[in-house]
Amino acid sequence: MEKVKEIQYVKRSKKDYSMSFKLQVVQEVERGELSQLAAKRKYRIQGRSTILEWLRSIVQIAKPFFLI
Repeated sequence: MEKVKEIQYVKRSKKDYSMSFKLQVVQEVERGELSQLAAKRKYRIQGRSTILEWLRSIVQIAKPFFLI
């Protein structure tokens, strides 16, 4: 009889980050102080595209204030 390996998945909890924290991280990335990957590692941000999502959403929020 063959042995079948059981696949175990690690359930990650979804972290909620404050808006001030998100802004701090986005500012550091936008200023070129950190790359997205470096910021992810520095602040232990879980998701692969979390910072990219923050960048996109903050740009959408700020866009009306910077129209020329």
